[in-house]
Amino acid sequence: MRLTPTLHLVVSAIAVPVASFVPLLAPAAAAQDAPSEARRARVNETFRTKVVPFLKAYCMDCHGNNNKRKGGIDFAKMVQRPADGRFRSAWQVSLAQVREQAMPPEGTARQPTEAERREFAEWVGTVKYLSPVDPGPFVIRRLTKVEFGNTLRDLFGVDPAVVAGLPDDVPGEGYLNTFSPLQTEQYLAVANAVLDRVLGPKDAPPTEVQKTLFGETPPEGKAREAAAAVARTQARRAFRRPATDEEVEALLKVFDLAQANKLTYPESLRLVLKAVLVSPQFLFITPAKAAEAGKTIVPLDDHQLASRLSYFLWATMPDPELAALADKGTLHEPEVLRGQVKRMLADRRSRALFDGFGSQWLGVGTLATKPFDAKKFPLVTPEMRAAMYDEARLFFDSIVRENRSVVGFVDSDYTFLNGTLAPLYGLEKTVTGPEMRRVKLADGNRGGVLGMPGVLAVTSFPERTSPVKRGVWVLEQLLGQHVPPAPANVPTLEKQNPKQVATLTLRQRTELHRKNPTCASCHKVLDPIGFGLENFDAVGRWRDTDDSGGPIDAAGELPGGKRFSTPKELKAIVAGRRDELARNLTEKLLAYALCRQLEGYDEIVVDGVMGRLARDNYGMQSLVVEVVTSYPFLNRQVAPPNAK
Repeated sequence: MRLTPTLHLVVSAIAVPVASFVPLLAPAAAAQDAPSEARRARVNETFRTKVVPFLKAYCMDCHGNNNKRKGGIDFAKMVQRPADGRFRSAWQVSLAQVREQAMPPEGTARQPTEAERREFAEWVGTVKYLSPVDPGPFVIRRLTKVEFGNTLRDLFGVDPAVVAGLPDDVPGEGYLNTFSPLQTEQYLAVANAVLDRVLGPKDAPPTEVQKTLFGETPPEGKAREAAAAVARTQARRAFRRPATDEEVEALLKVFDLAQANKLTYPESLRLVLKAVLVSPQFLFITPAKAAEAGKTIVPLDDHQLASRLSYFLWATMPDPELAALADKGTLHEPEVLRGQVKRMLADRRSRALFDGFGSQWLGVGTLATKPFDAKKFPLVTPEMRAAMYDEARLFFDSIVRENRSVVGFVDSDYTFLNGTLAPLYGLEKTVTGPEMRRVKLADGNRGGVLGMPGVLAVTSFPERTSPVKRGVWVLEQLLGQHVPPAPANVPTLEKQNPKQVATLTLRQRTELHRKNPTCASCHKVLDPIGFGLENFDAVGRWRDTDDSGGPIDAAGELPGGKRFSTPKELKAIVAGRRDELARNLTEKLLAYALCRQLEGYDEIVVDGVMGRLARDNYGMQSLVVEVVTSYPFLNRQVAPPNAK
């Protein structure tokens, strides 16, 4: 007897289209910091009288006129819809280029005055005020591979590795909300494996877990009633919200099918549980109710809020305390919500915030597979890679749990080491053994992510350092600037004539490369930062000479006349740009929490968060609380603003 095809049909019956799910609650909470109509009018007036003439005079010959779109920037379209969220990145790139005087390029006949540059930069900072109050598009997504495994662990106590056979999620591709036929079969295979581990193989004696999940076999005539209670209970746990009567009835169709095929009561419930585990209500994070007709923005219901919060901080389903608050309808209350965030961050499961967000932000998630030249760096063993990752994780965790300022990510006097990692710091005599422990640092060049071996390694090539990669990393990951990609057909350093560069240091070779006018505008900003970290080799060890044998020259100057000659001095300059550090981290964390890119009104939300963070010394735990209590996190868009 084959039930699988029919099971597919029944699962389809309970598979309410994901896109139709929208929550219902009281009217959406008022947005904070909404701009006034007078402010919008001033921004529009400046755009019309100052910005458009600026773009026409200095930019559009290469970026818009006659279908020219150098660097992917098309001001001809942008001036038509300046507040369009799709242009946010382009405005930010333009701002950075104009502010750093990289555009218009050197040698261009007409150059804007300092006043004109300043007016343009100030306006780009206000374009957000043209956006309507809107929490942005809500992403109803399926669980990631990690979340799926963690959720099965918390539901049934199985090893999360039960999902190892599923394909890995692709970073940078966003959250997926579709299934291919192959994926459906893969998820069915995982469901079967989970049931075998929890309930035992088919026809095996009942396990204690089975008795806990299904109860005793009811007397004749009471089977369907008892099965309904089991289906409702298990669906509540798996769906992370109460199941509707229609959903329970659909699950009972699976039970009826099994009974019609002469399966026993436990065998029939086993199929019901399988249907739960492959249903979209389990595999997707879905709201409990439909939205009121005519609403364009509604708050999340408490159950969906519990799931959004739990998967954000723990990468798994809500625990009993969070679920109970959702059932009571009190989770959305501000003080309750803040208390839950602090409780969850103190829990060991909050490691997921680093594994999901922190490791991507710092780039250390690639350490396990990053190639290194084995002859030059034989010390890079699997244990070393793991220690590099754990140092970053424990450091991130300490900043969050102790509510330290986000500036501490750049300038700190401690880290976490073990005997494997200590030699990179020259501390092999004082730190031994496999256990990671907190270590006070006396060397001012160390401390913070700029002197951390894992970060220095992932921003290097397999065989050498890369001042360019390190400079780009600091600008983008720490300061939130947008560095355009390198122009096509520009040769790499490896293409230089070996005889001509044989006696040159890496810095001298890079400066030679920078003479190319196509490259100069960007490199004059990012190269000095990378040179400032050249005392650290490709795995983060200190050195005074580079691979050519020449002395390291770490001196540099940043726009604005800020000079430095050591990594310690560079760290101080970057740490001094506190507002940029905090804003960048706020934007990245908010985007991660919302599972989408920021746009439009999100910028105004970030402004409000920044103001409140400043009063709390930019505490990292306070930042997490601000994200969770923000307007876009608590509300969702049912339809775009002004939609008919």
